Amino acid sequence: MDAVLHLAVPSPTQAQAHSKSSGVSRSKRSIPSTSTACLIGRRSSAGGSLQSQNDVFSSFASQQTGRIPRTRQTPVTASAGSASNSSEDYEANAGKGGNSLDRRQAALVTVGAVAGLSSGAILALSGGGGGGFGGFISGGGGGGGGGGGWRFWLENFAWADARNDEEGADAFDPHGLQVGRNVPLNKLNPAKRYRVSEVELVDKRTKQPVDAKDAFYELVTLRSGGVATKAQLEAEVENLMNCGMFQSVEMEGVTELDGSVKMQISFIESQWQPADSFRCVNVGLLAQSRAPDGDEKMTDQQREEIAKSQEEEYKNRLRKARPCMLPKSVEREISGWLRGETRVTARMLQRIRDRVQKWYHDEGYACAQVVNFGNLNTNEVVCEVVEGDITKVLIQFQDKMGFPSVGHTQEVIIQRELPDQLKSGQIFNIEAGKKALRNVNSLALFSNIEVNPRPDEDNDGGIVVEVKLKELEQKTAEVSTEWSIVPGNNGRPTLSTIQPAGSVTFEHRNLQGLNRSILGVVTSNNLFNPQDDLGFKAEYVHPYVDGVDDPRNRTFRASCFNSRKLSAVFTGGPGVEEVPSVWVDRAGFKANLTECFTRQSKFTYGLVLEEVTTRDETSAICVHGARTLPSGALTSDGPPTTHSDTGIDRVAFVQANLTHDNTQFVNGTPIGDRHIFQVDQGLGIGSKFPFFNRHQLTVTKFIQLQPEDKQDPEKPPLVGVVHGRYGGCVGDLASYDAFTLGGPYSVRGYNMGELGAVRNFLEMALELRVPVKKTHTYGFLEYGTDLGSSKDVRGNPTEFFRRAGKGASYGVGVKLGSIRAEYARDCNAGTGALFVRFGERF
Repeated sequence: MDAVLHLAVPSPTQAQAHSKSSGVSRSKRSIPSTSTACLIGRRSSAGGSLQSQNDVFSSFASQQTGRIPRTRQTPVTASAGSASNSSEDYEANAGKGGNSLDRRQAALVTVGAVAGLSSGAILALSGGGGGGFGGFISGGGGGGGGGGGWRFWLENFAWADARNDEEGADAFDPHGLQVGRNVPLNKLNPAKRYRVSEVELVDKRTKQPVDAKDAFYELVTLRSGGVATKAQLEAEVENLMNCGMFQSVEMEGVTELDGSVKMQISFIESQWQPADSFRCVNVGLLAQSRAPDGDEKMTDQQREEIAKSQEEEYKNRLRKARPCMLPKSVEREISGWLRGETRVTARMLQRIRDRVQKWYHDEGYACAQVVNFGNLNTNEVVCEVVEGDITKVLIQFQDKMGFPSVGHTQEVIIQRELPDQLKSGQIFNIEAGKKALRNVNSLALFSNIEVNPRPDEDNDGGIVVEVKLKELEQKTAEVSTEWSIVPGNNGRPTLSTIQPAGSVTFEHRNLQGLNRSILGVVTSNNLFNPQDDLGFKAEYVHPYVDGVDDPRNRTFRASCFNSRKLSAVFTGGPGVEEVPSVWVDRAGFKANLTECFTRQSKFTYGLVLEEVTTRDETSAICVHGARTLPSGALTSDGPPTTHSDTGIDRVAFVQANLTHDNTQFVNGTPIGDRHIFQVDQGLGIGSKFPFFNRHQLTVTKFIQLQPEDKQDPEKPPLVGVVHGRYGGCVGDLASYDAFTLGGPYSVRGYNMGELGAVRNFLEMALELRVPVKKTHTYGFLEYGTDLGSSKDVRGNPTEFFRRAGKGASYGVGVKLGSIRAEYARDCNAGTGALFVRFGERF
């Protein structure tokens, strides 16, 4: 199945319409409203593959109809960009404390990048350490360096006509002027298409070009090699003026020999009076204030009244603002920056913005962004942040084509799986989104899951979380066949029989939309003649026994079963002739309750009633095990096969299992701990009133020995495995319930039960997994012992079949998908063999 977590903001046309409705004058210093979509992670059933960043943006761009038209963006004012056009305006604003600056608006800008979400997805944001989600300036910068947020958005979505025209990128007009001339923008021919050979930013104060890595380049949409008209170049200047970073911007072209033009952009960076303190407030869900349109005919008194009105409105806005989550340590750090500078500059504001957004994004608050700076030209800089308040959580079902449909699952089932951090009134966090994906995925009801946070159109700064689901078919049927591979001579894998085994499975899931299900399975080891060996299992699963709203989340399971397995108790030791097989048939009823304490811990307890019958190779009831004598005859005095000595036992017992598993998969390799404790307690009900306590404890640790390879992120890590298992039985013990030593899941290098049938045992294993490309090789060392308890099993099968009771092995192997190819050395016999195993050892 697929599970997707992605972020989205409105379409370009929606963003433009929103900015136009604000009624803000074009003369304000501002940033344009922007939009994009960002896929944060994808997990697929094929193997947890991730979409690349280019795939994500290409997918978004392909939904647009044609090329994005060049439109003038109605600006939304941002306080940090409110540098005045003239020194007179600057002095007037400074005299009023600077609070009358045009700082009320900033667009909700969300620019991000792809990150991983598989079973243990790790998310990352583009734009460098400075944050991949843009607010006032957007892009990278502070902290981690880098950048690219704003620029990447501009390159892919905004103002497409101002850079390369994909359809006519090679078509341009030579400038037709003397080479090396500086040509002002107003002298360019409006009918020509000029190729831009280079874009250079020049600081008028220093009269020097700025470094090519300077963050101001993030604001420029022109690209080297692009083609632009005079109108587009003029629009570029207007956009730079409106971004709020510059007091003035001028552009001129330098003619090149090849007919192209080098564009020089000269600017004066905005500056404000020095400040010595910093404060951050959360303005999420507050209505954005609207700056009035300027009127050149207004008198000075009218302008002053408007400024006072704006000042009062801004103070009211700050009073309504909530405290932000930014820790005081970060605020003190930024205050130190301010005290170390003689002026507050646009670059300083950008650095502050990057530091604030980096903290939010590092903590997983991907929708948080700086939208405004207030109190400029005062002693305190106020940073307004939209943190991403969740206003609504919508659950939407989709059909196979992705269109909205009516779902069968009751919404309360899904809502109870959403973490509290993803409820209305909380701040959206990527980790909460990932947890929601895991929780909903664990229901096993959906083929595709998407968690899609988007801006709330009705509440400024709000986030609507959409959970989109595609349901699996309720009724399914499946037929499968299989052949068994067993170790042959010298351990070589061979087919146990040419006759195929198989199964027929029917499942009706999600009854009444409450995740209840009925499962039926019929199996046979011989499809050619199934009546000789027919097994079945019918199971009913009823989750939420105590009600959907009960936090205990207990699940009831009831099943009827009939199965046949080959007993490993009656297996010969080294040098013993082939031992006649004993088959164990079990038929009965099981009912249990499973209670999940946490996502990693669960407790299962219930009652088992079963009839156990032992049979020989002819399906006749078998009472004793047998072995071949030197004369070729079979003994008839082997260990008893049942507790009642009749070949048929009836028994009732209580079973409990406690599991704690916090393992996580890193590139296909589990990392973490797994602890399992199981107890079977006989009730004295059944044949010869069996009363017993059988218990076992398994502890396995998967230790990551080195960090992931950054150069090859898909490479599995180096892992060490430490495994221990103990089991014991007190009271009556039938031979079919005795523990066996040896085999692919006990001590490797031996056949199933080759070391012994025991009452108590101890197993230990060490394994080192070394990554090789996209898989791993491993070496292992294992040991198992009966702790001297083999003689306490009725008939002592270990001694009767001449088995050692203990043994060690070591070897190497390689993992190939679900197959393990191993060479294991039997330390008892001093020989080795090659084995092919399926599934995991631990």
